[in-house]
Amino acid sequence: MTLGSNVLIIGYGEMGHAMERLLSARHRLQFWDIRPVAGHESIELETAVAAADYILYCVPVTPLGELAARVRPHLSPGSISLSVAKGLDEQGRPAPAILTDVYAGTHHFGVLYGPMIAEEIIRGRAAFAQVGCSSPDIFARIDDLYAGSGLLLEYSADMPGIAWSSLLKNVYAMLFGVTDELSMGDNVRGYLAVAALREMANIVGIMGGQPGSVQQLAGLGDLVTTATSASSHHHEIGRRLASGTLDGVSGEGTHTLAMVEAFQLFDSSAFPLFTLTQNIVRHPQDT
Repeated sequence: MTLGSNVLIIGYGEMGHAMERLLSARHRLQFWDIRPVAGHESIELETAVAAADYILYCVPVTPLGELAARVRPHLSPGSISLSVAKGLDEQGRPAPAILTDVYAGTHHFGVLYGPMIAEEIIRGRAAFAQVGCSSPDIFARIDDLYAGSGLLLEYSADMPGIAWSSLLKNVYAMLFGVTDELSMGDNVRGYLAVAALREMANIVGIMGGQPGSVQQLAGLGDLVTTATSASSHHHEIGRRLASGTLDGVSGEGTHTLAMVEAFQLFDSSAFPLFTLTQNIVRHPQDT
């Protein structure tokens, strides 16, 4: 079998392993991480970037800008970069804004968000995501990359909208964990789903996205997954906050709360559930 494209996966944590599971049968893969990647040859990042048709950033949002700046001078013409990073960096930027700033219109990129828990992908289960990118032509190339992989993709031109939908759902997913830990019942869960989506849509609009993006895979789809999955980190954070077990209470959702406050990105007091989550994280003993 002739393998397709040259793919460089940057970051070999759970999502890097998941991308390997999805793509290894059809493409030539290389892996780079800040630590040696067990079972794979050691590579020089810049050399691998120059040979790659696709660069997959499977890293958190905080180091994304630094890595993208390091990668940019070596990108081959026509290559596509993809990020799965959710959250806000130390300047209060989501992944699309970071890559827009770093690439400055010189290279194609996209973001990938939706119900795609890494552990399930690794076990061979289906996953679903929206690809936010600049044009349907770029989406077609990304869709071809994942064809037959078990990751089903939809196109979105609303990169800010799906990025904010995805990072906000981690904030609201913590509330589902709180209410489950406190045994508040299924009716409360149903209310939270509607009220959280309403707040998310309004915030997405304020931050330059389309409110309707919240109803799609990156918003509603990923919220349902994150708020109900037994393996959800942010649902578990909510449980820990409610139970007073505070060791290890950190994640993209708590960092998002901190960055929204630090940069005053929007008036959080206008959103009762968002404010409630802020207060629970600040004062879990009062939960």
